[in-house]
Amino acid sequence: MKLKILALGGFALLLTASPSFAMTEAQCDAAFRAADANKDGNVTEAEAARYFAYARIGNQNFNAMTMTKADFMTHCKTGMFDDKKMDAGAPLAGANSFTEAQARDRIVAHGMATVSALKKDDKGIWRGTAMHDGKSMNVAVDYKGNVVGN
Repeated sequence: MKLKILALGGFALLLTASPSFAMTEAQCDAAFRAADANKDGNVTEAEAARYFAYARIGNQNFNAMTMTKADFMTHCKTGMFDDKKMDAGAPLAGANSFTEAQARDRIVAHGMATVSALKKDDKGIWRGTAMHDGKSMNVAVDYKGNVVGN
């Protein structure tokens, strides 16, 4: 019985530690084609703000604000562009070390645009507004990077 529990625990750890939750090559290719609005084989921040925000969150920088398809595919297949699971109860109060720009990147990475000037409240949560699917909504970013919109 102990061996079964250890084996299951090891398997669960392997699943959570690997990039197996990243998008497939086909999904990444489809995402790139959708992002490459002018079909020139590269994406710019104007075309794909969400992916550039994810790149900044992951400390990746691109020359001249252009991402080649090869760069996009590499980062996509490693899971850089995957939305992370939100913690229950988010936004969570706590000491938030994100700058306003870092909080804004997390909001943009979650597919929102036109983010208002953000303000950090007394619970350490960045709050503001953003546009999503043509509608204005309230947004919040907590110290763990959870993005909540309503």
